[in-house]
Amino acid sequence: HAGDGTYYDVGLGACGITSSADQMVVAVPDAMFQGYPGAGANPNLNPICGTQIRAYYNDKSVDVTVVDRCGGCSGFDLDFSRGAFQQLSDLGPGRIQITWD
Repeated sequence: HAGDGTYYDVGLGACGITSSADQMVVAVPDAMFQGYPGAGANPNLNPICGTQIRAYYNDKSVDVTVVDRCGGCSGFDLDFSRGAFQQLSDLGPGRIQITWD
């Protein structure tokens, strides 16, 4: 998959998990979250929660865990915790072109 990588101030996510900026966590696009097989009315029980993703930027990679959904993301964009984003790039650009699987 390819999309934009951004970062946000994590907290209590849609999966019902409270995360901190230094944890390797990510939010996926809302459409992906809602459309994930087995997703139901309670977002805390969505099977996408806890899924591991490996994201790449240039010669760097980071392994992250899905804990939230991103309302402003589309396609295959990912919204990282600050700590996870910093494994790929400094915070300066704010938005980078990533690939992930």
